[in-house]
Amino acid sequence: MMQRALDLPPWETDDSNQPLVKQPVKTVAAHIFGRVRSGAYSYGTRLPAERELALEFSESRNTVRQALEFLETYGVVAKRAGMGTFITQRRSATASASDDAPGMINITAIAETVSPFEMNVAESIIEPEIVRLATIYMSMRDLAVLRALLEELDTITADADRFARLEKDFMMTLCRGTHNSAIITMYRVLQEVRKQPHWCAEKKRTLTPDNIRETRRALRSLFTALERRNVDNAVECMRLYLSTGQAAMIYAAS
Repeated sequence: MMQRALDLPPWETDDSNQPLVKQPVKTVAAHIFGRVRSGAYSYGTRLPAERELALEFSESRNTVRQALEFLETYGVVAKRAGMGTFITQRRSATASASDDAPGMINITAIAETVSPFEMNVAESIIEPEIVRLATIYMSMRDLAVLRALLEELDTITADADRFARLEKDFMMTLCRGTHNSAIITMYRVLQEVRKQPHWCAEKKRTLTPDNIRETRRALRSLFTALERRNVDNAVECMRLYLSTGQAAMIYAAS
């Protein structure tokens, strides 16, 4: 039962905010999605040119183009300027696996022994790479979720609890935008450590109104770079975001 549900096109299992397209567009999209699920198109495969797909499916290039845009909203494909359209969904579902607790890892033990410096080093290594991949592979739907979270963050001036929660959701959504199950799982370990009580307390101490304002500004710049698919700017914005958080922790500890 679960496998059959996973084999269905995403627009048949989630019709929320579904783009309005004609049936021929959905038919072409379903054919391409079927090849992804069967393994005929594996993760990272570059699709044939639109004119070739149009000939194969006996449809117009405009219909094929709309089908690819439709698939992109569900994270199945991604267009890269000057390079073509690539498959960004893996054959096996990773979302449910990435949402589960990280198995046998003892999060409490890690949280009790790791230092703030060690956590900062770990985040400084993994988060710029998360941004690099997310800039390329994020779907329009991923960006829409980030935009909504950012709009909520923009309404907060002094509520440290709510800001910390939404900031964490923003970063996890960004990580899921990589569509890389290994990175998502590793990042969830860091996030689980951050959920431990003394880490939460440490984070909230840093979230003064001034720091909330600076963090919002950094996240806004990061989102703009992501939306423009500018990898270098996005990575630089992430590094500035990290330095803002690290400076706040040093100040709070002094």
